[in-house]
Amino acid sequence: MVKSDSSYKVKNIIINICKYVLLIFAAFVALVPIVSCVITAFKTVDEYNNTNVMTPPKSWTYFDNFITAWQKADMGHAFINSFIVLICVLAGSIMISSMLAYVLNRFKFPGNALIRNLFMIATLIPGIATQVTVYQIMTALHLVNSLPGYIILMMGTDVITIYIFLQFFENLSVSLDESAILDGCTYFGVFFKILLPLLKPAVVTSAILKGVSTYNEYYMANLYLQDKTKYQVVSTSLYVFSGPMGSQYNYICAGVIITIIPALIIFLLCQDQIYSGMAAGAVKE
Repeated sequence: MVKSDSSYKVKNIIINICKYVLLIFAAFVALVPIVSCVITAFKTVDEYNNTNVMTPPKSWTYFDNFITAWQKADMGHAFINSFIVLICVLAGSIMISSMLAYVLNRFKFPGNALIRNLFMIATLIPGIATQVTVYQIMTALHLVNSLPGYIILMMGTDVITIYIFLQFFENLSVSLDESAILDGCTYFGVFFKILLPLLKPAVVTSAILKGVSTYNEYYMANLYLQDKTKYQVVSTSLYVFSGPMGSQYNYICAGVIITIIPALIIFLLCQDQIYSGMAAGAVKE
C-alpha cells in the first residue's frame, strides 16, 4: 500500500513537471516574437543595422519610429477604413449567422441535416483553393478595388460562428418560443425580442473571433483593395515600408505595436464574456 502511494505521488510529480515544461515552452514560443518586435520598435536605424533582434535598445524613450510609422503609413486613414469594415462586417456576419442558426435549430425540415453537413464539408476546403473563382465573381460584379465589395466579401458567414450560435440555441428551451408565439409574437419577434438578447455571450464571442480575423486579414485586403492610397486598411498600411531594396523592420515593428493596442484593449474589456460563455437564467424551472 505504501509502495502504491509513493508510485502514485511520483507519477503525479512527473505529470506536473511535464505540464509546466510544456506551458513554459508554449509561453516562450508565443512571447519571443512579441518581445523581439517591441525591442526592434525602439531601436534607431543604426542600432537596427548593427545589432541582433534580441539586443535591447540604448533608450526605451525613442518614439521616432512610432511617429514615422503613423505618418508615413497614413495609419490614421487606415484605422478609419478598418473601423468601417469591422462595424459592417461584424453586424452583417452576426445577424446572418445567428438567424441561420435559429432556422437550423428551431425548424426541422427536409435537408436540415444536409445543410449542416455541407457547412462542415466547406471547412475542409482550403480558402486559397477557391480564390480564383471568388476573384472572377468579384471582378464580374465590379467589386474589386471597392470598400463595399471587400465588406461584402468579408461578411461571408464563418462556419465556426454558426456552430457557436447553434450550441447556444441548444441551451435555450423551446418553451420560450412556444410561450411567445401563444402570446401572439411572430417568428421574427421571437428571435429579436426573446432569443437574441439571451445570446449576448455568443454574440460577444463571435464578434471577437470574427473581428480579430477581419482586423488581421492581409491576403484578401491586399488582393481586393488594390488602391493602397485610398482603400488601405491597418493590415496593408505597413506595406509601405517593404520594397525591393529590403524592409524597414524598425518602422514595421513600431506600426505592429500600434495596431496591436486597440485589439488588446478590446480583448481585455471583453474577456469575461468570452470565457463565461453561458446564458444562465433563460428559463425558470
